[in-house]
Amino acid sequence: MLIRQQDKTSTSRRAFLKGAAKTTTAFVLGTFVPFGRFALAEGEAAAPPKPVIDPNMFLRIGSDDTVTVLLKHLEMGQGVSTGLSTLVAEELDADWSKVHFDHAPNNPKVFNNLFFGSYIGTGGSTSIANSFTQMREVGAAARAMFVAAAARKWNVPAAEITVTDGVISHASGKSSGFGALVEAAMQEPVPAEVTLKDPKDWKYIGQKLPRLDTPGKTTGKAVYALDYRRPNMLVAMVARPPQFGGAVAKVDDAAARKIAGVVDVVEIPSGVAVLAKDTWSAMRGREALNITWQLDKSESRSSDALIAEYRDVASKPGLKADRRGDAAAALGSGGDMHEAEFLFPFLAHAPMEPMNCIIELTKDGAEIWAGSQFQSIDDYSVSQVLGTTPDKIKIHTLISGGSFGRRANARADWAVEAAHIAKAIGGKAPVQLVWSREDDIKGGFYRPMVLHKLKAGLKDGRISGWQHTIVAKSILVGTAFESMMVKDGVDATTVEGVAETPYQIENFAVDVHNAKSEVPVLWWRSVGHSHTAHVMETTMDELAHKAGQDPLAFRLSYLKEGSREAGVLKLVAEKGAWGKKMPAGSAQGIAMHHSFGSYVAMIAEVATNADGFKVNRIVAAVDVGIAVNPDVIAAQVEGAIGFAMSAILRNRITLKDGVVEQGNFDDFEPTRMKEMPVVEVHLVKSAEAPSGIGEPGLPPLAPAIGNAIFAASGKRYRSLPFEKPASA
Repeated sequence: MLIRQQDKTSTSRRAFLKGAAKTTTAFVLGTFVPFGRFALAEGEAAAPPKPVIDPNMFLRIGSDDTVTVLLKHLEMGQGVSTGLSTLVAEELDADWSKVHFDHAPNNPKVFNNLFFGSYIGTGGSTSIANSFTQMREVGAAARAMFVAAAARKWNVPAAEITVTDGVISHASGKSSGFGALVEAAMQEPVPAEVTLKDPKDWKYIGQKLPRLDTPGKTTGKAVYALDYRRPNMLVAMVARPPQFGGAVAKVDDAAARKIAGVVDVVEIPSGVAVLAKDTWSAMRGREALNITWQLDKSESRSSDALIAEYRDVASKPGLKADRRGDAAAALGSGGDMHEAEFLFPFLAHAPMEPMNCIIELTKDGAEIWAGSQFQSIDDYSVSQVLGTTPDKIKIHTLISGGSFGRRANARADWAVEAAHIAKAIGGKAPVQLVWSREDDIKGGFYRPMVLHKLKAGLKDGRISGWQHTIVAKSILVGTAFESMMVKDGVDATTVEGVAETPYQIENFAVDVHNAKSEVPVLWWRSVGHSHTAHVMETTMDELAHKAGQDPLAFRLSYLKEGSREAGVLKLVAEKGAWGKKMPAGSAQGIAMHHSFGSYVAMIAEVATNADGFKVNRIVAAVDVGIAVNPDVIAAQVEGAIGFAMSAILRNRITLKDGVVEQGNFDDFEPTRMKEMPVVEVHLVKSAEAPSGIGEPGLPPLAPAIGNAIFAASGKRYRSLPFEKPASA
């Protein structure tokens, strides 16, 4: 219904990006705090902004009765375009075959993530969770406006009008599609309140509707930012320091300027940019640069040196992240002591579409075409480079070829680079910044390297105490999110999944150390849960075996009866036939984890031999509350497993003298089809508010597999990837 063009609203996000103490960017949904347990100051009430439901803002209705939903969240493969559109179509009573999607403009007063306050952003598996009521109300409001317009035109009572599959009808025989009535409907007042359908009347929600983004992706018609072109556009590639924290000392660009197609060479804060008429010329020009780097303040340590430092730090008292009872006293009172170390490497996000964007300077700002995930950070960051305000930065969001956290950067690194380049050439042409695969893997941001060390005691088959230390570089310290998600020095994303574990362990202590390094770190799919789940679920398994108890029963004994955690464990045990007889050398392993408001349990079936192991089957039980599209949920779990398998089997980012050793898919290899297990996904039937699924399918996978390997072979893998067992 979007006939009118939205007005760009001016709003300052300076306080947010500088981390103003009073700013709140999360609100509590039940016990779910999407952006971390420290998002709200002590005693501060959650106050989500009132959502906009004006269909004139969210919908375009065509004369051919097509309905285009403007997405406030980035479609990056997770299926949010289908999920959000389903919510609208359900209450609008649209014909699904005529529903399409596009991305909304960066207007934070309309398209904000309700869990992030007044800011636009996609992350934390919040897209459906924050939009579930709002987008249904948009559809219901549009339906009410069409009914009112039809009633006025046909001079009949609105209560006698029905809407079915996009057709507005009256018993008199009068009928119309949306297109013929859109002009009249948009003149109707937006209802102050709408009545939503009873769940028993849902036609689309809960069904396996075909995804809206699939046709364009399979036919090649989908347009990614890397595909987009502007008239007279130049392509830019940047030479960056070989070590993190380095800078340009001097540059000789004479040879680069002689390369055919090269138009200009400019120095920017992150390195030296070569601008050319095409990507190949820009790459060749970059290779011809002769740069002397200033590396006196850069990271020069190798991975082994960093690991040794982490181990040294872990032996000292850290910041207190969680305390229950007296763990030290409990461990000192005797019993069977269990000690373990877990090491997790740096990991690259490696989305199929590397970082890129187009920027075109305007009279008082800029236009950007990108797979923008945090528009409110990107437009603010670019505005600071250009000396303007965020409302002068217009972002055209395009679908993205993956992200896994990389595009949701609090520093907006790639957008800032593009802005610096465009500014350096005086805005004489649109600029497309392109990162190569090597740029992304060698010089991007990483999942932090993390060390866990723990001691746990057993007395009479019960956990008597648990002391846990984590060492990692903080993702959030020094970013816009620090004041909201770091409390007393503790980064919520480092300890999530360990601190405040649902396991009812009476004497429990968690300490954390914030490591120092120039290596840039960022949230990676499932953030801290990507390592904490493995530690918790592997340790619970080890303790169960030491206590001589069934791993499933042992876990359930530490969970509240009737809890959602217990629910997914029981469902996966039923569907996976936990405890069934397996062939020699094969076994099952089980794990469960709660993250991003969702609950996932997995059983892995693994076969072992002298050469290693093969994961044959994964059975997953998932509780995401109301399942908007079960097929999309299953696909996300399957995709998370495919994404994580390579990190379990082999992948790591390592440093040699401060330089990243990996560079492309030959030495940072994605999961191969032959390595993919059979996956079954079973959903818990629930009337709870929906939560996310883009990330929760990853955390339980590694421990489920590792626990199965132990059960089959007696070999215990703690550190990732699974290359060297801790015990055999």
